[in-house]
Amino acid sequence: MENIAFIGLGNMGGPMAVNLLKKGFPVSVFDLSAEAMAKAAAAGSRAANSAADAASGASVVISMLPAGKHVAALYLGEDGLFAKLAKGTLVIDCSTIDAGTARRVAETAAAQGLAMLDAPVSGGTAGAAAGTLTFIVGGAAEALARARPLLEAMGKNIFHAAAPAPARPPRSATTCCLAS
Repeated sequence: MENIAFIGLGNMGGPMAVNLLKKGFPVSVFDLSAEAMAKAAAAGSRAANSAADAASGASVVISMLPAGKHVAALYLGEDGLFAKLAKGTLVIDCSTIDAGTARRVAETAAAQGLAMLDAPVSGGTAGAAAGTLTFIVGGAAEALARARPLLEAMGKNIFHAAAPAPARPPRSATTCCLAS
């Protein structure tokens, strides 16, 4: 069974983490709100001292944060989680963020040997509490297959929007004119 770190326990993330616990998944949590942490701990999660502590030993990291700048701060840079996670860790970001940040985070994850899914949700706080969210997932089919049991614990509809496009080398004036 996957060991899960859940980062971001707000109005959406808190109930999502609880639904994972209800399905028997071990969940370590972190949030800046002591109240949110206490609620998640009362439901059976392990309250961590930091995001890095929550992610220590996790095979899956799920985040639900307010904006792209928070997602980038969590994962990127020298102190970001990507520098600490073991290769093969599955990262699922459920935040609704801008496409540019989502791509940058996913590209960095891939470069570091991590599987990444961009999985924003629809369904609101009632759907989060009821476990009936809709996930619109971007990322590799293999990562989605691994994530499916977790997503099904939190939602009822899972749509695979797309796998990432293969990287193409930048085109220069020379290559554009010589290519046929």
